[in-house]
Amino acid sequence: MAVSTSTLDLTTMRSRLDRLRAEASRAGVAALVVAPGSDLRYLTGIGGSSFERLTALVVPTDEAAAPVFVSPALEYAGLGHVPLEDLGVEVRTWVDGEDPYALALGGVPSGRVAVSDLLPALHLLRLRDAGAADQQLAGPVLRELRMRKDDAELAELRSAGAAIDRVHARVGEWLRAGRTEAEVAADIAAAIVEEGHALAEFVIVGSGPNGASPHHSVSDRVIERGDLVVVDIGGPLPSGYNSDSTRTYAVDAPREPDVASAYAALRAAQQAAVAAVRPGATCQDVDRAARAVLADAGLAEHFIHRTGHGIGLDVHEEPYVVEGNDLPLEPGMTFSIEPGVYLSARWGARIEDIVAVTDDGVERFNARPTDLVVQ
Repeated sequence: MAVSTSTLDLTTMRSRLDRLRAEASRAGVAALVVAPGSDLRYLTGIGGSSFERLTALVVPTDEAAAPVFVSPALEYAGLGHVPLEDLGVEVRTWVDGEDPYALALGGVPSGRVAVSDLLPALHLLRLRDAGAADQQLAGPVLRELRMRKDDAELAELRSAGAAIDRVHARVGEWLRAGRTEAEVAADIAAAIVEEGHALAEFVIVGSGPNGASPHHSVSDRVIERGDLVVVDIGGPLPSGYNSDSTRTYAVDAPREPDVASAYAALRAAQQAAVAAVRPGATCQDVDRAARAVLADAGLAEHFIHRTGHGIGLDVHEEPYVVEGNDLPLEPGMTFSIEPGVYLSARWGARIEDIVAVTDDGVERFNARPTDLVVQ
């Protein structure tokens, strides 16, 4: 279902559509089919997600062919104030019983069609049956636009980072022995909204042995004295741009004897990775910077995920900071730096900040201290 969330001005939307066509032309595709989701929101300000009735923006590479926005008539009524016609986009609405796939492809030049990465198979296969048989993913085209944030996007991500920092600053209000992870998470989720987010997209509270599972979420485990607790939280601002930050807390002095040395190495690894961020360095250079510190400390096998992921309108998007990704960093790229140490069935710890590549280095969007926070 598509919903209007547009805060984009006409000039920005026109520029993004023009750049999309240029990138699509370089990729050798005849048209792109962009379904509801973050890509469509990036281009037009229209949010929402796909459902069984087709909604899509179809953008031919040929500038002589107008882009087409196909929408169920019952949905388009809520989108009428988005200035699609002013962008030169032809609006085609349809009602139940009509064929939206033929409507979407009408007038599209023959050739390869790039489709949204998360377009449901329900629509993908019917587009194929309607004539778009030569398909590829649109992600490689769209990433060339979305990886490099403009000034307005960077401002939103700074605001998101400051908002989630305010939540981390309050964790001591709720995190204490005798409470369950779920109880602490509920308070954190409420604070995420109180501090300016549209919603709490995710709240991980991993205490004791649960902290050794990077994507644990929450449980009814009662937090105990001596526990380490991994708190990984984030969500979108009303603009759609996301926060994502992790800090590790200790409820009284940690009971495990190896925490102090391992956490010191983790903190050094996170700082080394942040320091490695600069234009021209590659994503894998940053990953290697974190991994080398932990390897020197004998902890390499306990760092079991990539160092980071891009962030913007999606919590996870390109670029990915991982071994094998030799993509050079450029100003405007934004991503997490989040090494972790996970000792199975014992404890875990992670430190995560969002950073941006600047003209001459790096800017952190999270300002909370990275030392182990003892409650």
